[in-house]
Amino acid sequence: MSNESQKHKNYEILNLLGYGLAKFDDAFVRQFGFTTKTEFYNYFVKIGIAERTGVVKNRQDLFDPFFDNSRKGWWQKGDAYINRKILIDNLFGKEDVVEYANIVKMYLHDNFRIKELMTEVKPIQKSRFKKMQETGLEAELFFIGNYNQIELFNGGILEDARLYGDGYDFQIDKAEKYYLAEIKGLREDKGKFRLTENEYNKAQEYQNNYILTLVLNLNERPKFLTIENPLENLLFEKRIIKGAETAIYCASI
Repeated sequence: MSNESQKHKNYEILNLLGYGLAKFDDAFVRQFGFTTKTEFYNYFVKIGIAERTGVVKNRQDLFDPFFDNSRKGWWQKGDAYINRKILIDNLFGKEDVVEYANIVKMYLHDNFRIKELMTEVKPIQKSRFKKMQETGLEAELFFIGNYNQIELFNGGILEDARLYGDGYDFQIDKAEKYYLAEIKGLREDKGKFRLTENEYNKAQEYQNNYILTLVLNLNERPKFLTIENPLENLLFEKRIIKGAETAIYCASI
């Protein structure tokens, strides 16, 4: 798929490849045993990651503007896709070219059974990679960098509450008023999401101060949809988790 508005079936690995090419250039290519980018592109067509070499090159173009290299890439798109870089930076930004390439090789070995690329990575790198495949972290990082775009939160002081596990992700303080923001990410403009029992109870307790903040369209250009007092303004369906004395609450937009 050449259309960036559609999620490629190999979206995650293509983003990892584009990031590696933009950040490490030829040094990244050499980690896979190739001397030229053309050989590198052709290899990923051969193993079925991309339909043609341009798909891999285009992913490098997407990341090029975010790095201090000699290529402009898709500079005309501005920061439209910066959320993809922020996510990978947050998880793997401190890795050198060898460690980063090993993470990519692990992905290819585990998900595409490319045996010649089998390699060892540290357990924490595996844990970070699992986190990358969730929409939650990507949405939260986008919110941290852009919450001032939301009129309700503009000018407020952001406090990160994610580690507390108390039913909301962030508190935003504005003058004598505060809001609790629970962040959910959706790949498209519409879809389903859920609240945990803890999140549902907090929404019930704080009502208009509890703001469900959806980060929509993570596949392309993320945007916010905020819903004040979500239990009043959305229809949730309660579902009991089998084998556990707890429930989840599902809704859709």
